[in-house]
Amino acid sequence: MSIWQDIKLQYRIGGIVNQVIYWNVGVFLIAIPLFYSFRQGYFDYPNWLALSSSFQEFPYRPWTLITYGFLHSGFLHLFFNMVMLNFAGRLFQTFFTQKQFLGMYLLSLVFSGLSFAIIYTFLGGNNSIVGASGAALATLVAVTTYQPLMELHLMLIGRVKLWHVTGVLLLLDVLQFSLGNSGGHIAHLSGALFGIIYIKLLQSGTDLSVVVTKVIDFFANLGKPKSKSPFKHVHKNAPPKRSASQSTGVVMKDKKQQQIDEILDKISQSGYDSLTQAEKEFLFRAGNDS
Repeated sequence: MSIWQDIKLQYRIGGIVNQVIYWNVGVFLIAIPLFYSFRQGYFDYPNWLALSSSFQEFPYRPWTLITYGFLHSGFLHLFFNMVMLNFAGRLFQTFFTQKQFLGMYLLSLVFSGLSFAIIYTFLGGNNSIVGASGAALATLVAVTTYQPLMELHLMLIGRVKLWHVTGVLLLLDVLQFSLGNSGGHIAHLSGALFGIIYIKLLQSGTDLSVVVTKVIDFFANLGKPKSKSPFKHVHKNAPPKRSASQSTGVVMKDKKQQQIDEILDKISQSGYDSLTQAEKEFLFRAGNDS
């Protein structure tokens, strides 16, 4: 199996956290030839992609409340955000669904972006931001709000509570507020606040991710013809008898599905890297046949 096939397979079966990370990395790679200034040594994102603190620009570019969260100012910026997102996202999925993760991720980008614009305008500044830090921190704080006493085993440190890790990260953000990148820190802390709000609402029975699901479904079905109600048949013919070859095909399909289920169970228990090369190739072929 080639590296490209391996990447496609991991994207297909890795879950929504993996997919969001792939989106961020993919956008970063595309942005290098388009927006990176090799002479000056930094990314120069246009104002129709980065998030501006000016409210006057929102009516003309509302999508920037989402697009800014998939852009990054450099490799280290991307790397640390994706490490935190991978760590927090997998903890989040221990307790909640993939749709709830995606809903919280996108809503936290909007909340962090609006908070940045409001506070920055109030402070009299004019700037723009990029990065998924607010959403990554929102995910971590959301899990911490739900399970603050969860124990983690950190290398070189040992066992610590989840709220200890989250508390240190939030404290660092507060301490660095006056050292520069105040807009970024506003977005980080706003994301943390949204993580708390999201979980508290979820515990009270309000799932905000439903809003995101409906919006995604609306745009996904936009332009598609509405399906007409099927004609109701009163008379039903007796089902045809299966031939021996057809019955064998069903048995083979059931056996194939059983193999897929066993491999997916192995991934959930030991990770994708625990698969043998033959299992990876079998899963990839099964994905192409479906």
